[in-house]
Amino acid sequence: MNNKRYACIAAVLVALALSCNNTPNSTGGTNKGTTGSQFEFFSENLAAGNLKKIINAADSINSLPAIDNRLKEYADSVSQIAQRLYLCFSLNGSQIDARLENIFGKFSDEEKMEWEKKKWLEYRIIDGEKRYFNRAASNLSLLKMFYEDKSGRKKAAADDSIKIYRLNHTEKVIEASRNSSVPALPVKMKVTYTLTVNADAVPDGETIRCWLPLPQNGHPRQKFISLVEQSENSYILSPDTAIHTSIYMEKKAKSGEPAVFKAVFLYQSAAQYFNPDNIKAEAYDKNSELYKKYTSEQLPQIHFSEKIKMLADSIVSSDEKPNIIVDKIYTWFKDCIPWTGALEYSVMPDIPGYTLENRRGDCGMQTLLFMSMLRYKGVPVRWQSGWMVPAKGKNLHDWCEVYYEGTGWVPVDISYDLQVTENRQLKYFFMSGIDSYRLIVNNGISGPLHPAKKHLRSEPYDFQRGEVEWNGGNLYFDKWNYDMKVEPQQ
Repeated sequence: MNNKRYACIAAVLVALALSCNNTPNSTGGTNKGTTGSQFEFFSENLAAGNLKKIINAADSINSLPAIDNRLKEYADSVSQIAQRLYLCFSLNGSQIDARLENIFGKFSDEEKMEWEKKKWLEYRIIDGEKRYFNRAASNLSLLKMFYEDKSGRKKAAADDSIKIYRLNHTEKVIEASRNSSVPALPVKMKVTYTLTVNADAVPDGETIRCWLPLPQNGHPRQKFISLVEQSENSYILSPDTAIHTSIYMEKKAKSGEPAVFKAVFLYQSAAQYFNPDNIKAEAYDKNSELYKKYTSEQLPQIHFSEKIKMLADSIVSSDEKPNIIVDKIYTWFKDCIPWTGALEYSVMPDIPGYTLENRRGDCGMQTLLFMSMLRYKGVPVRWQSGWMVPAKGKNLHDWCEVYYEGTGWVPVDISYDLQVTENRQLKYFFMSGIDSYRLIVNNGISGPLHPAKKHLRSEPYDFQRGEVEWNGGNLYFDKWNYDMKVEPQQ
């Protein structure tokens, strides 16, 4: 494990769970020395991969009634991160070997060592044992194709039915946007979102608190939103100003029975395309609130590390026009950062740094690095996420919007491949366009939920699957399942 990186997880948890210096104790004094030593203990053992020690220590702290509640919350939060790391790195050596052989056939120890050296086969030392990421084998397959089989990668993309459909759809979007960049080709959707908490995940009679995703209201590409049905008569909708749009519901746990939360809603989503040749990129008003907000760091996941600054400076100069900066950095991503399956974001304290160091990442990881680079270069950019909902291949998805003075907000999807076509507009469509099949849930990262969540979130930065908790703590993703049924409407 990277010592600094995992020490940083503990620091992030301090911000999320409590302020760990000078916390008041039960007698009205402070636990300054004790809390500081506990912080060091947890951060050092997290860095070393001693997860059992962390969990045992947190259990001991929770059993002491005289310890300050905020210290308990902190210890519990670090313990939860340790347990999440177990879930991420769930494979031992023989298990990963079986998966690798199933994909690649026979391989040598030397080949495996080389994959690990290149950071293509991801592992951590946990409790003294080498443990492999549960998606390490499939990620290795993607990385080998990206770096070693360029022609195979292009052929696979050309034969992919989802990408063929996307290519045909975006060609229609460009045609519909020939004379205007207003949203076009709207589609109406009915969504049934169901979250099911495992039976006995919460003791009988205790209240389960649940937040489900809903469509953002007020975005020009997303309209006619209506809640049709919900599983509980009593509920709370987040305000229109919320970063994460949700419906909140509660219900009592029943012994031996799963707890089901459901929301059914309608909405209309449209595509939008801006011809790069027509994008105005006038000088920014650097004193405006918009410029200041969307060119600032948003720690810990949008930030200007020295490595990020050096990389951005090596790709573009500071005096280039914003659209040229976007074009060059976008193109660099297509050549250098392949899509791979991700660790859960809550166990990555520095997602842009991880993405840059390992030269890979999923849609959100790529977007956070892309945004960090653009904001550092003085180009306003904001996060957007939710789901992609085409006829095939619906999934969680993250993207962003870049602001050009004189043009406005332009959607950019950094993680979609360049489309397989000789037509440059179509090839680079997602540098200045977006398809119709989206569900916007989030207009930023790390926003509060409504009502506020009491315990550490399963996903501290984004909100797509939902969140669940009870009085005894957060319910992580292994304690519940989610399903989203999408039905196109006439």
